[in-house]
This record gives sequence, structure tokens and C-alpha cells, in this order.
Amino acid sequence: MTSAVDTTRIRRLLDRPLTVGDLTVSNRIAMAPMTRNMSPGGVPGPDVAEYYARRAANNVGLIITEGTYINREAASAYDNVPLFYGEQALAGWAHVAEQVHLAGGRIIPQLWHTGVARTATEPPAESPSGVGLSGDPTGKAMTQRDIDDTVAAFADAAAAAERLGFDGAELHGAHGYLIDSFLWSGTNQRTDRYGGDHASRARFAVEIVEAVRAAVSPGFPLFLRLSQWKSGNYQAKIAETAGELEQILTPLVDAGVDAFHASTRRYWLPEFDGSDLNLAGWVKKLTGKTTVTVGSVGLDQEFVGAGGWQKQAAVAGIDQLLDRLERDEFDLVAVGRALLANPDWANKALHGNLDETIAFDRSVLKSLN
Repeated sequence: MTSAVDTTRIRRLLDRPLTVGDLTVSNRIAMAPMTRNMSPGGVPGPDVAEYYARRAANNVGLIITEGTYINREAASAYDNVPLFYGEQALAGWAHVAEQVHLAGGRIIPQLWHTGVARTATEPPAESPSGVGLSGDPTGKAMTQRDIDDTVAAFADAAAAAERLGFDGAELHGAHGYLIDSFLWSGTNQRTDRYGGDHASRARFAVEIVEAVRAAVSPGFPLFLRLSQWKSGNYQAKIAETAGELEQILTPLVDAGVDAFHASTRRYWLPEFDGSDLNLAGWVKKLTGKTTVTVGSVGLDQEFVGAGGWQKQAAVAGIDQLLDRLERDEFDLVAVGRALLANPDWANKALHGNLDETIAFDRSVLKSLN
């Protein structure tokens, strides 16, 4: 069992509030966004509301929803993923937000355009240069009109989130999806103002952030999720050095990002040579902004690797996570699979009872437990 001293340390580090803009969360535990494919017709039902509210009732401080499609036909790639536009879908999301708030939690939607992940041919996948993550020709290169319309769709979705009573919004700028494909030289081969050096490749994301900031209240917090790795390419990097990362982050901060959600598969791995800081730690050091870490928290292995999805992952301790929190490497901790297997994971963590949690098994993906 966890000792009384450890429990005191856990509460001191995890059970403390954090404020970002007008959002204050009660503790440092967030639910990571995880695609569940359980919204038929793109409409989140009462079961989705119950799924998120269950975690909020068990002391998850911030819910970051699964990715939700913006109002752009080419944004979608997977079936039964919720939309963040249209009367029915938005009514469903309003109910989700209401239920999470009634359970004592806070919630932000993740706004998503899947980019080259789309396999349907009409309309074709959209990307900076018509190049897929493998380097092969995929879909179409976006025109200026495509870019402008997509920027506007992100802004409309963020405005809808505020109107529905959400506590902020997150842009999905990671894992090789559309925003990230502009940030990465492997997929961005443009020679106009959206391509070239690191700052230029960040321009598309900057324009989205600026449009969102203009569409919502000044205190409505905007999170941006970013990653080095791409789906199926775990060695990819948008920045080889901390200096290159700073060139990407600085214009995003200037545009109005309030918090960065730095996605890694294993939070304990250092990002650059010469320092043990992980990606979230480097982002915080370079920007001074609130950062969220994520990656196999509470489990002993990453969710996906060269062999595909891991079917199982054993329970692991969080001592190293606490060490990093203690030195302010990052501010929030996003938990994914451990929260799927254990809706009460946050409650158990805050009370030093993680030895009572169960391992992750892929079978939990079959239902919204």
C-alpha cells in the first residue's frame, strides 16, 4: 500500500487548483482525448455524456474530449466520430458539458481536421502539399481558399464551444493530422508563405489561433495539442533541437495560445540531448505557458508501437511523474488508457490507492464504461 508520506506528497502535487484564463480546475489531472467511435451519425448521445461525467464525478479536474470534426467535409476520416457542428450534434455536446459540470468537472472539446488520414477519395484528403505521412502522393494540396475556409471552420467551432458552455477549447495539432502536417517538413513542401522555415510552417496554425481568439472571449482558454511523432512514424520530429521548437512556439504564443498539450507516448523520456526534460517540459521552459504532459501515465508501456496497438498494459507507479511535477516541469497530467480501464483512477490516485487499479486491456474499448 502507498505510505501516508506518499499520500501527502500525491495530494500536495496533484490535488491543487490551476487557472488558465477564465478556467480554474480543481486538480492537476486531465482526461486525455481518445477517439471512441461511439457517436452514430456524429451525434454524441446520453451514453457519451455519462461516460465523461463519470470521470468528472471521480475527480478528473479537466476533461479533454475525443477529437471532434470541424465543419469541413474533408475533416473526417473515421466513422461514428462526433461532429462539432450542426444542430443535433451541438445539442448533444451541450448535454455533455452540462452533465460534466453537474458532476463537478470542467470540459473542453478537441477540434479536429484529420488531414491525410482521410482515405475517401471524394472529397480528397487535404494537406499542405498533397503528400502523405509516408512521403507518397496523397489527396490534394490545399489552395488559399481551402486554407481560409478551414481557418474559419476552426473559429466557428471554438465559438460554438463557448456558446454551449464549454470551459475552453483545444486544437488538435499533433500526430500527423492537418495542423501538424503543416508543421512538419516531411509533409509541408510548400514554397509560399505557409512553407519554408519553422516559423513559416507554423503560419497555418497561427492563423487558426488568431481566428479563434477573435471569435471567443479574451478569457476563453485555448489549448493546442502538438507532438513530434506522427501516426505510423514514431521517429518524426517537427523540431530537431530546442531552438527549432522555439521558432515554432513563439508565433503561436504571440497569436494567443494559452496552454500547450505536448503529446508523447512515454512521458518519462527526454526530448532533446543534454536534458531530461520531456516535451511538455521543454515547451514550458521555452514559452512560460501552461503545459500538459501525457504518455502512458499509470501504465508500463506505450499504447502503440511498431507492432501496432498494444493489447494490454500493466499498472505502473507515478513516482517519476511526481518528481517532475515537484520541479514544475509541467502543470497538468493527462491520463488516457488508465482512465478507460479505471473511471475512478483520479480518485484512487489522489488518495494514494493506485495499487487498487486494474491493468488496461484493449477489450475496454468496446464500450463506454
